[in-house]
Amino acid sequence: MNAIEIRQLTKNYGKHRGVQDVSLTVAEGDIFGFLGPNGAGKSTTIRSMLGMLHFEQGEITLLGMDSRTKQKEILKYTGYMPSEAAFYPGMRAKEVIRFAADARGMDCREEAERLCEILEVDGAKKIEELSLGNRKKISIVCAMQHQPQLLILDEPTSGLDPLMQEAFFKLLLEYNSRGTTIFLSSHVLSEVKRYCRNAAIIREGRIIRTDTVENLSKSNMRRVKLVENGKEQEFTYTGSMKELIGQLSGRDIEDLLIQEPTLDELFMHYYEKEEA
Repeated sequence: MNAIEIRQLTKNYGKHRGVQDVSLTVAEGDIFGFLGPNGAGKSTTIRSMLGMLHFEQGEITLLGMDSRTKQKEILKYTGYMPSEAAFYPGMRAKEVIRFAADARGMDCREEAERLCEILEVDGAKKIEELSLGNRKKISIVCAMQHQPQLLILDEPTSGLDPLMQEAFFKLLLEYNSRGTTIFLSSHVLSEVKRYCRNAAIIREGRIIRTDTVENLSKSNMRRVKLVENGKEQEFTYTGSMKELIGQLSGRDIEDLLIQEPTLDELFMHYYEKEEA
């Protein structure tokens, strides 16, 4: 069974762009990356999935249930972490976490305590006293404490320091090993490449490519740096190496370096290719 099925999702905001004809599937047990820069349509897609936005066209099924008619049932088995965590500022961290569990009618105390220990959450502090990173950790606990079948995470690592990011991804891998499907929205290519198996790239509200992360990372594009007549030049090249060598032969080249592109350059290459 697919954990997520989105078919031709369209959501508009009047004159402003939303998402257009978005379709993708996520297999049960997958760690799926949803890549795109800020404003590409990632959050709109996620909020539509969870029934937080009314969309004009399309169908969305989560865990075999229609998102429009089974929202309450879906949320029982789904953990959601928004890109920006907003809590009542006067509540203490432990009260927010318990409130999230009570909203589902579940006793999550044991798992919540374990997560708080791993993430170093100070339950006694009020939300208004906490940094962005510490509010983010509370959001993680609220999303994961009921051990959901599906985790939907929107830019989850922004604001977390490197040690907490590592602890967070260890938790994701642990949950995934127990069967949790993970949908990870991000603009951080390195974390998607490291942890996700499959991914979709969204640009200006449209999916431009869906594939395995391994295939998305492959490209015949190369970065070329050379020094000619004392001047340094740098450019990207997507043709055959034989043709490149032919073009460079006979020139007064003092130094030459040919490298694979960085993940960021590959990502931009997909966008530039779509524009062309």
